Amino acid sequence: MRIDVPEGQHPIEYVWGDLVPGIGMAAANFSLSVYAHTTLGLREFEAARLRIAQINGCVFCLDWRTDRDGEKVEEGFADAVTEWRTTGTFDDRTRLAAEYAERYALDHHNLDEEFWARMTAHYSQVEIVELSMSIGSWLAFGRLNHVLGLDSVCVLPGG
Repeated sequence: MRIDVPEGQHPIEYVWGDLVPGIGMAAANFSLSVYAHTTLGLREFEAARLRIAQINGCVFCLDWRTDRDGEKVEEGFADAVTEWRTTGTFDDRTRLAAEYAERYALDHHNLDEEFWARMTAHYSQVEIVELSMSIGSWLAFGRLNHVLGLDSVCVLPGG
């Protein structure tokens, strides 16, 4: 870990709350809002989230599975996300979510008209904005936790 966390302190609460309370609490609320207010289906949500986790290398994010009323993606879903181009287990929306996450993180300057034609054929404008904000949240906060070394030593508060 790259941040000195006082003994007995919860790493996420300390870094996100105590060190930068004005920014950290707003970031935490944004991060939680992505989960609490999503209208996206679980599979497309998790495909994008896991692709960002794979790109970031965030240990915690890679291990996490979003739970919606007791439902989670199937075992092996993360492997399918890695193989999003060729997997036979994804529908068009799920495949596009993984592709968009990857391109958003690694190649955003080349999101061309061909991509947007495919994207808008399967997602509404509201869904595209929601997915973009979600991807932005995961990219920023998963990367922050990984870079600072928090991803391997923490669990979510209350978890």
